[in-house]
Amino acid sequence: MSGPACPVCDGAGSRQFGQYDGITYHRCGTCAATFRDPGQVLSPDEEYAQYLLHENAVDDPGYRRFLSRVSDPLLQRVAPGACGLDYGCGPGPALAAMLREAGHQVALYDPFFAPDAAVLSRTYDFIACTEVAEHFHAPAAEFDRLGAMLRPGGWLAVMTCFQTEDAAFGNWHYRKDPTHVVFYREETLRHIARMRGWHCEIPAKDVALFRVGSMLAA
Repeated sequence: MSGPACPVCDGAGSRQFGQYDGITYHRCGTCAATFRDPGQVLSPDEEYAQYLLHENAVDDPGYRRFLSRVSDPLLQRVAPGACGLDYGCGPGPALAAMLREAGHQVALYDPFFAPDAAVLSRTYDFIACTEVAEHFHAPAAEFDRLGAMLRPGGWLAVMTCFQTEDAAFGNWHYRKDPTHVVFYREETLRHIARMRGWHCEIPAKDVALFRVGSMLAA
């Protein structure tokens, strides 16, 4: 039986991938995304309560090392003094602090912790989206929004744990976080780029860099 439309690519014909801990997951036959059944996601209040349990301090050296997997390749590609956005910054915007220390201007947005909608009406040289894409309930619309906020030639940096082994999915720590509703394979992220005419690079484990611009090949 055909499942719900894919929230990543809007493709029809997903199939049930499996049931784990009473939750149904579907797999898209077009972009290979795996996603939680739309009727089994947390409410905003439940989601917020889970985020309050996270401990990601701005000055935590271990957390900064973790984020350097995305900040290092991004900093190699953006011009000095660039203007960026930390999209989904959370309560402790460590990545924004790291990028500011490197000489860039960085605005913050998070629907729960920095809900300033004014920053979404501006354009940027880069947008960082770290450990956020797996929370998107409508990823196709989110990626469209992010692309629209980037200036031609701008970079979108996404860090999310790539889904690899299907056999390990049930016990995967990433799946067990109840706020995680969509899981991307590398081919999913490349499909996102192709749909929009973006250039896509995978410079490090679990990191995708998209470059937006009409003159760029996907």
